[in-house]
Formats: sequence, structure tokens, C-alpha cells
Amino acid sequence: MVYQWYPGHMTRARREMEEDIRLIDLVIELVDARMPLSSRNPDIDALGRGKARLILLNKADLADAAANQEWCLWFEAQGMFALPIDARINAGRKAIQEKVALACQEKKERDRRRGIRNRPVRAMVAGIPNVGKSTFINSYAKRAVARTGNKPGVTKGKQWIRLGGDLELLDTPGILWPKFEDQAVGRKLAFIGSLNDEILVREELAVELIAFLQDAYPEALAARYRTEGKEAADLLLQIGENRKCYKKGGEVDLDKAAGILLEDFRSGRLGRITLERPQKGRDIS
Repeated sequence: MVYQWYPGHMTRARREMEEDIRLIDLVIELVDARMPLSSRNPDIDALGRGKARLILLNKADLADAAANQEWCLWFEAQGMFALPIDARINAGRKAIQEKVALACQEKKERDRRRGIRNRPVRAMVAGIPNVGKSTFINSYAKRAVARTGNKPGVTKGKQWIRLGGDLELLDTPGILWPKFEDQAVGRKLAFIGSLNDEILVREELAVELIAFLQDAYPEALAARYRTEGKEAADLLLQIGENRKCYKKGGEVDLDKAAGILLEDFRSGRLGRITLERPQKGRDIS
């Protein structure tokens, strides 16, 4: 299966981000903590060159806690600020505010030298589809100011959100890049739900995920589905039987079984799982 998804509105969104970046002091980029590198759009890196950068590892509660810290150190070694978060709650709001202040310290100092006082920091919130940008903004603002959803493509246009007098956020649509040079990256994006499921063969995707879990987190499969060690395709069949996913006539509905597995992974029911580390090791590629 070839992994690729780049609907037309993403081209338009990228052009708008190019126009808006000159107004921005800080790029807040949300990535998925389960795959922080593969969930970064290289176009955002290019657009944000020369701007202060804050990387928020969202859905950190679904990823290995140790891996989250490894990734934060890795990003900081690249000259960026980084923080693991769960965008659904605002418990980390103070920590984010502190990181924003540190990231924009030079900007504030330049303003002071120029006699400019109390100008709010303007931050662009960017990331790939379904990574939780709008959820983060709503949590940070403590009110529903951005549309949210559990599938990619909910945010279609940009939106400025004022948060008091010291910070303005620009919400942007989730954008991918035109071609995945590495299909392993596309596969991981499909695992976490950043590609449209309707263009995927879920049975094939589930078999790929099972193969990774067998190698890296075998206990997750056994604990959730009471399965025994088998080939990945046989395990999917066993999951379908255990969950009574049958078609008319008694045949196992492998597509339905695949849907159960993918949803269990995406929601965290399989436990805290990280798909890649800063240094190879337990990497799906």
C-alpha cells in the first residue's frame, strides 16, 4: 500500500502560512509524542526558519514517558524549546507560558531597546492534521475558540485568537507535504490517524501495526486481546474471532477487526507506545 494524502486545501493553507509568517514572533509546532520526528512537516521547518521555535509533544500521555524526555532533550539540542503535553487538559499551562517567555526573550529585549512596550507575542500554531492544535488552543484559552474533531481536516482556515494582552495565537489548518519520500513515515502517519482512513486499506495497515507491536510491545497485544504469538496476519484473524467480528455466513470481518485495533492504539487502550526514538532502536522504519 502506498501512503499519500495531500488534498487541495493544503496547498492553499501553505501559501497563506507563507504570507503570515512575516507577522509571527514564534512558531509553536505540535507533534505527536508517539512519533515526534515523523509527525513534523518539513515545510513548517522551512517556513519557520529564523523564528523562535517551541515544539509541543502532544498526546504525551499515550507515549513512553522515558521516550518523551529523550525527545525533548533531542529537540533542545537542535536549538528549539520543547515540552511534552496533553492538550486535552490545561494542567501544563504554566509550563507552556514559561517556555513561550524563554523562547521570546530576545524578541522582548529587542522591543525594549526600540522603546516598544507591551506588544503581544504573535505565535503561529502549526502542525500536521489531527495532531491536536485546536484542542491545545481551546485548553490554553480556557474556552472553545477553535473547532476540534477526531479526524484530519477539521480546521480549514486560519484564525487569530487573542489570549489576554501578552499573546496572540494564529490557528492554522493541519498540512502535510506533497510527497512522502519515506513510506515508513506515511505508514506511521496512517497509524495515528493523520491520513484519511477512507484512502487506506485498514487490514494491511493493521497487519503492519501488529508486526511492530510484536517486536516492540508484545505484552500490549497479549494483554488486550488474549492472543498467542503468531504471524501478524494470523493475529489479526484471532483478534477478529475474539471480538466476534463476523460477516454473514460466519467469515471473520478483517476490516472491522483492523478498525478495532487501530482505534485501540490511537486512543491509548493498548498502553503507552512510542513508534520511534531519537536514536534508532525500537523504530518501525
